[in-house]
Amino acid sequence: MSKTSVNLILHAHSPYVRHLEYPKFLEENWLFEDLCESYIPLLRMLENLDSRDVRFRLSICFSPTLCTMLLDEPLQERFVEYMQGRIELGEKEVARTRRQQPECHDMAKFYLKSYKENLAFYESMGRNILDGFIKLQEKGVIEIIATAATHCYFPLYKNYKAAVRTQIEIGVKSHIRFFHSAPKGFWLPECGYYPGLEKELANYGIKWCQIPAHSVITAKNKILSAGYQPLRLYDSEVTGFPRDWSITNLVWSDSTGYPCDPDYREFYRDIGYDLDMDYIRPYVHEPDVRVFTGYKYMAITGRDDNKLPYDLSKAADKVRLHADNFLYHLRRKAMSISAETQSSPVLNLCFDAELFGHRWFEGIAFLRQVLQNGVKEKDIEFTTPGEILSRSREYEKAELNECSWGRGGYSDSWLDGENSWVYRHIHKAIERMEELAERFPNQRSLKARFLNQAAREVLLAMASDWPYILHDRTSVIYAEKRLRNHLGSFNVVYSNMCKNSVHTEWLIKAEKRNAIFPEMDYNLFLEKKDDNKTR
Repeated sequence: MSKTSVNLILHAHSPYVRHLEYPKFLEENWLFEDLCESYIPLLRMLENLDSRDVRFRLSICFSPTLCTMLLDEPLQERFVEYMQGRIELGEKEVARTRRQQPECHDMAKFYLKSYKENLAFYESMGRNILDGFIKLQEKGVIEIIATAATHCYFPLYKNYKAAVRTQIEIGVKSHIRFFHSAPKGFWLPECGYYPGLEKELANYGIKWCQIPAHSVITAKNKILSAGYQPLRLYDSEVTGFPRDWSITNLVWSDSTGYPCDPDYREFYRDIGYDLDMDYIRPYVHEPDVRVFTGYKYMAITGRDDNKLPYDLSKAADKVRLHADNFLYHLRRKAMSISAETQSSPVLNLCFDAELFGHRWFEGIAFLRQVLQNGVKEKDIEFTTPGEILSRSREYEKAELNECSWGRGGYSDSWLDGENSWVYRHIHKAIERMEELAERFPNQRSLKARFLNQAAREVLLAMASDWPYILHDRTSVIYAEKRLRNHLGSFNVVYSNMCKNSVHTEWLIKAEKRNAIFPEMDYNLFLEKKDDNKTR
């Protein structure tokens, strides 16, 4: 019997946050933390495995908003300043812990060394880490896939086909611009699927996407493979790869997953909150807003605040133990499914890339251990959905219902009492954008730029990040402000175009403020004849 195929699919995303009108902006740290703690270490780890001839494959998606920020020169400069601040703080921490907290001294040195190495690596890449991932794809090590323009949660826009198509087309065109090749795979944001979405994906040459685990159970037709083989979505040419819940949950669960181990580093205990403000003030946000500095010295230990100092060697032992346990569960699952189906299963493991390194400090080391030990396994192989599909075979048809990987399996996290108000405004903006596209088709020069900017504002308002933040009640004020700003900006264009005029001064400022999607074409919001049938 052939080996079980394991598709490790990572998704890297950050909402478009760029506020050059301020010397520093707190929410820009979302990008800087992920870049420093996840994306750079991930690339370094993958390059290291490849240089040692460790034969593995995985898939990864970079959202267009993230790619735009990664290649933005002002943000690149701000990231370097951010890293220099961490290094400066590290020099102080090495001296302070030597005197005051000797039990934390080794970690202070470890952090300082890591930040220096990550910054040196970043500079050696010309501040463009995407090039490193492109080279790995050219070698056949990874498969880079596309996603929606602004990480839009599709099911809540299923009645607005033109807007969904625009999200997909701009996502695909952005991918081609960033990675110089047409994508075959497409990450569904939040695994959000609705019947008919596969037809929209197929129109752009997409061959596969990931789907939630429970989509198989709730499907309209009986699926004999139980989700352990790829599925042809309805009668389209798009293949769905069902996410394996039980194996993924070994890492994903926030109550029983590996990252909850008491010997691993505690995410929330940071010196930015623990030390005196007089000491930490140069490294927090003005005026005296405490933030994560990256210097965290406590282990998870238990559920209360009485934490033990973090021990790197203990954590390394647990990483090896958990990597072996993870591979054991993969083998056990593969054997069980093979015995029942008389065929080798395909297991799909889908994760947010930021989980590894940022949220779970030991996550990058865990991935390295799993990949380098996994190649030694006789009955499993790490591969990609694209490679699976290249083996040319027919797959079972699946008629799926609407679903996601969010709480409850549907749209609970993006449509509840905290965020439901946003959709009546976004839906109205979409309808008005369609109206503008119909009234002013194929414009040129300033009017085209004006209308393109309106389309950008609509897409940015459609990002799933804002309703999720409102649901999660984290950066609520910022999310509300972003939504109001994008919708307000759209209304500037709408009100001016209703008078057949262009606000040139506003347009120039808006294009500088949201310097994204140069391939934008507002004509994408023109409805096709069959679109009204679903309204």
